[in-house]
Amino acid sequence: MSLWLRILVGAVGICLLVVVGVALIRSKRPVRGLIGSGAQGLCALAAVNVVGAFTGVSLGLNLLSGLCCLVLGVPGVVALLILKVIFAT
Repeated sequence: MSLWLRILVGAVGICLLVVVGVALIRSKRPVRGLIGSGAQGLCALAAVNVVGAFTGVSLGLNLLSGLCCLVLGVPGVVALLILKVIFAT
């Protein structure tokens, strides 16, 4: 991956983290929202991997994908799937 693409992906990731953080701070129960979003994200990641046995599409579990699913939830899983399609060789 080229340097400019890495910078772009990093900048987009930081922007998403800021947006999620602001949304959690504005909510009445930020800790509950973060835990709920994280649980939904991990369940969605597990569902993608279970269905991947039938469809051939799966996501590996590593530190980056786990954090993305914990912080962003289901949209994080969808973003990982889209990035996998874009960068597939």
